[in-house]
Amino acid sequence: MTSGEQAGTAPQPPIQWGRDVLVVLGAVLPRPWLWGTALAALVRLARRGWWRRPPFLPLPGNDYWHFRLVTVFGGTGTEEQLTTKNVVDYLEWCRRSRPSRG
Repeated sequence: MTSGEQAGTAPQPPIQWGRDVLVVLGAVLPRPWLWGTALAALVRLARRGWWRRPPFLPLPGNDYWHFRLVTVFGGTGTEEQLTTKNVVDYLEWCRRSRPSRG
C-alpha cells in the first residue's frame, strides 16, 4: 500500500496539475478583482512545507485536491473537469463570504 491509500479504498487517479493550473490561471489572470482572493485561496490550500518538496509550488496535496474534486463534483472526482467557470464561481463565493474590513 502506498502512502495516502487506505485499506478498502480504490486508488485515486493521478492529479492533472498542469491542466488544472492552466484552468485556474486562465480564470484569474483576466480578472484583477479576483487576484487577492485567489492568492488568499492559494495560501489556504497549499500543502504545508511546499517549498521543501518538488515541484516547489504552493499547490494543495494530492489527497486534499482529490477530496475537493469529489466534494465539488461527486463520484470519483474525475467525471467532471475543472473549468474556468468553476474557478470564478468559487473565488466570487470566497470574496462574498469574506468578512468586510471596514
